[in-house]
Amino acid sequence: MGTFLSYLISFFILWLVFTIFFRLIRIVPEQEAWIVEQFGKYRKTLGAGLHIIIPIIQKVAYKHTLKEQVIDVSPQSCITKDNVQVTVDGVLYLKVVDPVKASYGINNYIYASIQLSQTTMRSEIGKIELDNTFSERDTINNNIVKAVDVASDPWGVKVTRYEIKDITPPLSVLESMEQQVMAEREKRAQILESEGEREANINTAKGEKQSAINTSEGEKIARINKAEGEAYYIRTVAEATAESLEEVSKAIAEPGGKQAVKLKIAQDFIAKLNTILNSSKTSVMPLDLSQIKAVFDTASNSGLIKGGK
Repeated sequence: MGTFLSYLISFFILWLVFTIFFRLIRIVPEQEAWIVEQFGKYRKTLGAGLHIIIPIIQKVAYKHTLKEQVIDVSPQSCITKDNVQVTVDGVLYLKVVDPVKASYGINNYIYASIQLSQTTMRSEIGKIELDNTFSERDTINNNIVKAVDVASDPWGVKVTRYEIKDITPPLSVLESMEQQVMAEREKRAQILESEGEREANINTAKGEKQSAINTSEGEKIARINKAEGEAYYIRTVAEATAESLEEVSKAIAEPGGKQAVKLKIAQDFIAKLNTILNSSKTSVMPLDLSQIKAVFDTASNSGLIKGGK
């Protein structure tokens, strides 16, 4: 009996030693911070590594991770500036930068950050219209980050970013938006078609205009060429006539030239008179027969008619 009791006491002492030893030595993982209190008052902050804590006197009151935390913000109803109710959810990213403030500055910094991001989200959505909620996501995210980060500074928490996941309007609004999109597409299609027709008409008009210009240019060139040809012909004839007249005048100026001219005139007159008399049954003679006599005299003097007056 005494031996069993001694074993039991020894086992109890050994268990007490191991318990005290393991409660005395604490190992803090990497990227974590433990808050140690002594008699209920903040004592120190333990970083990563091996630490010794006095049991009963000291205890680990809070354990914080220093990694960036991803917090899902549940969907919430928001009303836009144009009084349309939408459901919005998002994701909040934050990290603890001051473990002491995160322990004693607020009861639950995660819950507080979620609530603050939701209220800020409702406020930001209420400032814009429904059509702009999708295009203004970056602005909304930045405003939420700024608001939550300023409010969470006394909590020792740093809000890095906020991202909107989905913005869901009511079904009726979705149907109207779809109809609006279809109408816009039809409008753009009609505009493109009309612009195509206008371009085609413009191109056709330009082609006809250019064709008319080319035709008129061709006619102009043809007329100019014809006029130049006629002018060249007239100029050539005139030059030839002038040269012939010059030769005639030179011939007349020679001795016997005047008699030759008179003879040529008389010959032509007689030939024409003979043609008239032969082709007509009735002959009309000039009243001044002396003119005929003068012709015959000229012919006789020139030797054309021999032996008569």
